[in-house]
Amino acid sequence: MAQSNGFNPMRWDCVKQGCFNLEKRPKIEVFADCLPGKIAFTDVDGVVEINHNFLFLEWKDHQDIGTGQRILFERLTKCCPATVFVIEGDAKTMEVESVAVVWCGEIRPRDLVNLDGLRDKIKKWVAWANWNYIEIPDSQPGIPTAPPF
Repeated sequence: MAQSNGFNPMRWDCVKQGCFNLEKRPKIEVFADCLPGKIAFTDVDGVVEINHNFLFLEWKDHQDIGTGQRILFERLTKCCPATVFVIEGDAKTMEVESVAVVWCGEIRPRDLVNLDGLRDKIKKWVAWANWNYIEIPDSQPGIPTAPPF
């Protein structure tokens, strides 16, 4: 892969700096008592925005999406111009087995693809996002101009 605009390698050396998850990952579980019921914060493995369209990448080493993430992805893709690629594979080796697309509140059946197939899906999404400019007004009725906190 050639270095070009957007090339963004992880700048962390686990041998010199220790385990990234232990050293730099926020301990979001400390906020558990701030949220009602069994709701919990989730992490996102990758996100990009083009023309007010959002693409989220979520890596799994299995095919199952937890209930909380499933609900989040379905609702997120219903209420804003977002797409989620749920990627089944090995993040360490970048071996990809399948991709499920979440769009307009629906999780579509998985496509069996490899890394090149995933890269192709991302490129097709980019072409669509470049074409699909979303006009966002400065203010929207019913939405406060400043957060209530």
